[in-house]
Amino acid sequence: MKPLLLVLVYLSEEHRALVAERFDMLYAPNEGLGQDRSNGAAQIAARGADIRVVLTNGTNGLLADEIATLPKLELVCTVGVGYENVALDAAAARGIPVCNAAGTNDAAVADHAMAILLAAIRRLPFLNAGVRRGLWRDDIPRPPHVSGRRMGIFGLGAIGRQIAQRAQGFDMEIGYHSRTRRDDSGFRWFDDIGSLAAWSDFLVIAAPGGAATYHIVDRAVLDALGPQGVLVNIARGTLVDTDAVADALQDGRIWAAALDVYEYEPTPPARLLAFENAVLTPHIGGISPQAIHASVLRFLENAEAHFAGRPLVTPVNRPVART
Repeated sequence: MKPLLLVLVYLSEEHRALVAERFDMLYAPNEGLGQDRSNGAAQIAARGADIRVVLTNGTNGLLADEIATLPKLELVCTVGVGYENVALDAAAARGIPVCNAAGTNDAAVADHAMAILLAAIRRLPFLNAGVRRGLWRDDIPRPPHVSGRRMGIFGLGAIGRQIAQRAQGFDMEIGYHSRTRRDDSGFRWFDDIGSLAAWSDFLVIAAPGGAATYHIVDRAVLDALGPQGVLVNIARGTLVDTDAVADALQDGRIWAAALDVYEYEPTPPARLLAFENAVLTPHIGGISPQAIHASVLRFLENAEAHFAGRPLVTPVNRPVART
């Protein structure tokens, strides 16, 4: 008999078929934390006693009270890197390992970070719309160039390093602040995000979400970044104070913001919509056909390792040993 899997995220028909080769599957994609969780709740209420594996993502997560109602749960996996709304402590206390899909969408996110940074600096959305209204270059201030400037990266993990690699192709100088100092990177280390922002022309947020980083980009950080600075966020919307960004754009205290993620998504950040120098995309940085397929394969790799008694490929917690 195949293990029973609860899927709380969207999967294509192709990927549902692939997963169904190894699992009996309850497909119940939620709309996200704080949104409609009724799909998953209904399946947990009906079949919770038999569910052994849950596939979710960082936004949906898996809450402590949900874990408590799954007596046979033995593995939780996320598609993508994020796991901020998975109750890691509750899982660990039950001896339940949690894993993610680290390494599957790094390139896509890094590509997207550079794309929205370039769009913000060179004002591409404004110029594209302007041409359709008859705009010509003599009618506007000249947008600044990109090459040879300073990029600060908050969070020099796998994605942050890939962003740095791309930025070096533009002859940028790289600085960073991260939980782990990485002297082997050759990049300049800063003790905190404020000093990093003050040094940077472009500040890229690539750190995990959660309580420790909530609104870490606030008014003080934006003031340090300054009127020629550009903020890029491809991490989690909770790291950035949306109102502080709107105030900074309104007052001309930063040049632009380029956000693939924002607070309360999928609801658009209302205060930012009026600014042509706010480049907004719908949390799509890590989504490409290649990345999605790789993330599903990574889930299957982790599941295979778990059921074979081998270490997980990409573990994110340290569960207490079952007795």
